Parts: sequence; structure tokens; C-alpha cells
Amino acid sequence: MALKIRLARGGAKKRPFYRIVVAEATAPRDGRFVERIGSYNPLLEHGHKDRLIVDAERAKHWLSVGAQPTDRVIGFLANLGLVAKPERSTTPKKSLPKKKAQERIKAAEAAAAAAA
Repeated sequence: MALKIRLARGGAKKRPFYRIVVAEATAPRDGRFVERIGSYNPLLEHGHKDRLIVDAERAKHWLSVGAQPTDRVIGFLANLGLVAKPERSTTPKKSLPKKKAQERIKAAEAAAAAAA
């Protein structure tokens, strides 16, 4: 039985509210879960004490028995100091300007430097 620590969505339309749950990997997103270990309300301000509530002791327990957190939950747990903060990837090279555009930018910079 592979376990995941993930978000289960609740709340009304356009008013999301999430429970942080431990569930089997094959269970539906909002379906059956093993245990609820916290909640997340994205509509509250970042500094609000009720925005993110996690039972750290239970989270440590489930991590110790092999439950795998999702990417979003890893971020929450990392902010609480329960897991290592994941390394953010850099911008891919695909988003850089193409070769001719880079040459034009360098030429414009050179012209601006020569003029100054």
C-alpha cells in the first residue's frame, strides 16, 4: 500500500479550501483517506495563523513510515522545517531569445557603451 501526503479539495466553487491528508496513492483526490493531518486555506493572507495548519508530529510519523508528499505539500513541510527544501530549477534555455535576437541585444549594448 503506497501512501501519499496530499491535498484534498473542499469548499465551494471559487472558494477553495484544502485538507492535508494521508491517502493511498490509488484513492481519488477528494475520496477515501487514512488520516487528516492538517488544512490549508489559500484565501487567507500569508501571515494569517489559520492559513496553514499541520500536525507536525503526525506528519513526521507518516514520513517515517514511507508516505511520499506531493510537490505542494513538500513546500509546506519544508517551510515548517520537517523536510529539506527542494531545489528550484532554473529557467530553461528554451525561454531565452534566439541567436539573432541575442546578437541584436549585444550590438545595442555595445552601441550604448560606445556612445557613453
